[in-house]
Amino acid sequence: MRLFPLLLVLALALLTFWLEQMVREDAGPHPSLRRHDPDYIVERMSLTRYGAGGGVESKLEAAKMIHYPDDDSTELIAPRIVQTKPNEPRLTVTAERGVLSQDGEEVFLYGDVRLVREGAADRPETRMHTSFLHLVRARSLARTDREIEISEQDRVLSGRGMEYYNDSRQLHLRERVRGQFEPRKKAQTAK
Repeated sequence: MRLFPLLLVLALALLTFWLEQMVREDAGPHPSLRRHDPDYIVERMSLTRYGAGGGVESKLEAAKMIHYPDDDSTELIAPRIVQTKPNEPRLTVTAERGVLSQDGEEVFLYGDVRLVREGAADRPETRMHTSFLHLVRARSLARTDREIEISEQDRVLSGRGMEYYNDSRQLHLRERVRGQFEPRKKAQTAK
């Protein structure tokens, strides 16, 4: 008979411990923050950034933008970025999908990434193609650690790993660099 009250107290202690654990789990973050579910989706999204002088510096468009509150990440479907900073060549970048950094200063692009730098009188148009590209807006930097092909008029460069600074037009290819340069055709002289 003396054992019964002891077992009853032990059972109540275990039940209390179990209830406390259940309450603690429910007191955690909201269930939507424990899953990777979007809190909003925007179709045909467009974001325009203006410079200090009031001119358009860049425009980001996407067929769809999806935001996830659990990690504050933003995914982009079919993104298109046009950078038009003053005194820099115009850049247009497209990809299958992308991820936008929390502060919006960096974009990570994936799948069939194509970058086109507009030509001018003193330089031809440049095209780049890769499977991944990381853009850093403040530094006018485009970089990748993957295979890339760069074509410009009669020249083609390829390699693995690249950094391109649009403001200074500096291009650094890291490894396995190959180039093909076609001789320019001389203008025919009149007889």
